[in-house]
Amino acid sequence: MELLEAVKGRRSIGRVKDEPVARELIEQVLEAAVWAPNHHRTEPWRFVVMTGEGRRTLGRAYAAIAEPSLGGMSEQDRADRLSREEAKALRSPVVIAAISSPAADHPRAVLWEERAAAHAAVQNLLLAAHDAGLGAVWRTGDGLAHPEMVKAFELAPSEEIVGFIYIGYPDMTPAAITRVPAVEKTRWIEQ
Repeated sequence: MELLEAVKGRRSIGRVKDEPVARELIEQVLEAAVWAPNHHRTEPWRFVVMTGEGRRTLGRAYAAIAEPSLGGMSEQDRADRLSREEAKALRSPVVIAAISSPAADHPRAVLWEERAAAHAAVQNLLLAAHDAGLGAVWRTGDGLAHPEMVKAFELAPSEEIVGFIYIGYPDMTPAAITRVPAVEKTRWIEQ
């Protein structure tokens, strides 16, 4: 696949088949991720790959986050809601937690640059997944920084989850989209 074709053709695939993905393919997309640009070669990222029952780590964290808001519900409604929260982690056969892990001991490391590098690693991962014929969606939200997520993924004080990437074989055809042409979003300064 040509690079520009991959960039323009990649879409978020939120519905995937319930089929296992070979470990080698996941290792391949992770290898692409670690080649993201980063200042001073700090490589400020790490990943947690969840498959099979391992996805329940994320599911239990989703349920724990929801639980305090379920007061006043019947026991059955509460159990159903917690079950739905936990099932969110089972929407794909593979879920990868992408974690910004800043270089604490590098004197020139800048936090926002470290975080940006982790985001670039996720983009590399998404492009590699697309190239490998996999569907993927990068999910974020307020819950990423919740203490239950911090505990579930054993984050150091300086670390933060930048997203969960759900991966599998596509079970949908994404709609065609357009973008505002770059020329309309670009200002040139020339002499």
